[in-house]
Amino acid sequence: MDIRSGKTQKWIGNYFISTMPVKELIQSFDTVPEDVADVAEGLIYRDFITVGLLLNELKIKNESKLKTINNLVPDNWIYIQERDVKIGRLQIFNNWSPYLVEDPNKVWIGLEYFCNEGDDLWNMSQSEFTDFAVEELVKIGIIKREDVIDSVVLKVEKTYPAYFGSYDRFNVIKEFTDEYDNLYLIGRNGMHRYNNMDHSMLTAITTVENIANGVKSKNNIWNINAEEDYHEE
Repeated sequence: MDIRSGKTQKWIGNYFISTMPVKELIQSFDTVPEDVADVAEGLIYRDFITVGLLLNELKIKNESKLKTINNLVPDNWIYIQERDVKIGRLQIFNNWSPYLVEDPNKVWIGLEYFCNEGDDLWNMSQSEFTDFAVEELVKIGIIKREDVIDSVVLKVEKTYPAYFGSYDRFNVIKEFTDEYDNLYLIGRNGMHRYNNMDHSMLTAITTVENIANGVKSKNNIWNINAEEDYHEE
């Protein structure tokens, strides 16, 4: 059912590949066992707000030996350590690719905030949050307010699946969904697992290979990024 229009549609297919949050997937079933519903209801997420700022320039300069366009600081990501601001991480999109910025003399950055839907950060209007985010970067000396040209604010629900709440009983959900031969859970939210993009894509690729080859077991999908010694470098 479309919760905005209230209209219900029925879709018939041979295979269903789900990337939606597991909590909402289980809630979409007509009936599920009580223990499955309880585990799904107890799954916890962290939500996310990102602010894009187009700038004339950054106040911070490149002090490294790396050569960059317009002597821009060479970092893709900067993790913010200051305790008196809410921003968690800063991206410099020019450094991912110069083609992400129409004018190579401008700087396009993304500010990342981790929050919970309905909290004080989430409930700010776009204009309020833009002013708040700009003030934070001015405060820690990364930009000057007068260099801000344009902005955009995006709010994303259930960005980060959390490994607490009822997650220690997640196997109850896995066993239930695996009973449906034509249902495949993939990706970060689909598996309630903090996958990176490469892991998420691999779960999709493996799923398609299983379908094409008539493999019924989903163990090779669930085993992706299950290694305890995996770390991001």
